[in-house]
Amino acid sequence: MIIGMFEQDFAAYMIFGLILNFIFSILFGIHLSNNIGMQEMITSKGDKEQPLLVKLSLFIPFAKMLITLYRVTILQFYFLNKGYTYKEYWIYMTHDEQDI
Repeated sequence: MIIGMFEQDFAAYMIFGLILNFIFSILFGIHLSNNIGMQEMITSKGDKEQPLLVKLSLFIPFAKMLITLYRVTILQFYFLNKGYTYKEYWIYMTHDEQDI
């Protein structure tokens, strides 16, 4: 048993969480590309690596989905409500702090 459930149930929750993450990530990517433009996203993308905790969150059910929703929340409350643009958000998410 893992976290009070059988291994098969835990694996099913993990897979369902990953599927939801991919759906939210794809929709969020489409939303950003519609507002920024695909060519502009390609030219302004940095090479920031994801933290280790984000990489390990693949193994925790629904954690990647919650991280994606957290990024959407940052976009809405911190950037858009304060008058920043989608492109400034993209640069914030893809560049290291010393590059900015």
